[in-house]
Formats: sequence, structure tokens, C-alpha cells
Amino acid sequence: MIPGNYINEKKQIESEIERLKSKVQELQKRHRGPALKSIIAAMREYDITPEDIAAELGTTLKPGRRAGKTVTPPKYRDNATGRTWTGRGRTPKWILEHEANGGNREDFAIN
Repeated sequence: MIPGNYINEKKQIESEIERLKSKVQELQKRHRGPALKSIIAAMREYDITPEDIAAELGTTLKPGRRAGKTVTPPKYRDNATGRTWTGRGRTPKWILEHEANGGNREDFAIN
């Protein structure tokens, strides 16, 4: 049987861990603004663009995308409409319809 003082002490320690995690988050929030201002000032001083940062991170920036996420190039293209698909996620309707009519998705492969 587990002694009651063990359980209470464990709960106190876990509670303290959660309190400290919360303090770390508060600290990060307080310092985030000044850190961003410092980064932006350095970017202006050295004429660094967001694209330069993305290139250093090994990513590309697209409208609506955040730096740090990689962009998967399209694997398939419908030349008639210009629509593309990376080959990941749900298969687009235009490929499904093409396959339903006896076609092959490789007909749209980008070489």
C-alpha cells in the first residue's frame, strides 16, 4: 500500500511543476515582444528579408504560410486548368474523375 504522505507530497510536487511551467510561459510572453523588436531592428539594419530567413531555415515563404514549414512541391498538374496536387492528403476530385473514366493519375505527373 502506498503511504498517504507519498501521494500528498507527489501532488504538491506536480502542482509546483505546473505552477513553474505557467511562470515560464508568462516569462516568454513578456520577453517575446522585445525580442521581436530586436530581431526586426537587426533585419532592417542589415537589410535582411523574411525570404532570407526562410532560405537560412531551408524553407520557402508563400502567402499565408509561416516560416519554418516546408512547402512540398506539386507532383501532379492538370494542364487544362493549371490545378496542382502534391500527392499528399485527399486525392483531388479532378484526379478521381479522371481515374473513374479509366485514366491514370500518372497522366498528370509533373516531370
